[in-house]
Amino acid sequence: MKLVVGLGNPGNQYNFTRHNTGFLALDFYFRLYNLSWEAKPRLGAIWGRSGDVLFIKPQEFYNETGRVVADYMRYYKIPTSDILVICDNFDLEFGKVRFRESGAAGGNNGLKSIDAALGSSSYPRIRIGTGNDELQHKMGDADFVLSRFTPEEKARLPEILSEVCEKIEGLA
Repeated sequence: MKLVVGLGNPGNQYNFTRHNTGFLALDFYFRLYNLSWEAKPRLGAIWGRSGDVLFIKPQEFYNETGRVVADYMRYYKIPTSDILVICDNFDLEFGKVRFRESGAAGGNNGLKSIDAALGSSSYPRIRIGTGNDELQHKMGDADFVLSRFTPEEKARLPEILSEVCEKIEGLA
């Protein structure tokens, strides 16, 4: 069994914000492969399954997602090496997609929460660049991650999310 985790914040007010890029990636993947999310959340997450791969969108706020990931890991006896986390990264140029087998949280509070809950940072992750220096400078980090994409950025999302889906498919 493998686990693919998309990071984001629950609630419609956060749809299409930079911090919900992990949720966007999984929703795009599900549409691409004609998959459906289960009607009832389980263990604190919206979830779906394809073969031996579980996909979850934790329904805790972004900075508190570690508990949900740890609960899935324990319940399904999934080793950390079989957990893939997808998150935004405002330090990466918009549209850049970076995969790592493991590594530091690098200031990402969602990854910090997962690291603390798992007691490890030895899990693969895909970081999706959401950086926009001009906007970030005007807004500050906290407001920036909760901001919506510009029309130009939104137009590029399908191309970027397609690249992420290829990486998910290659790892899942």
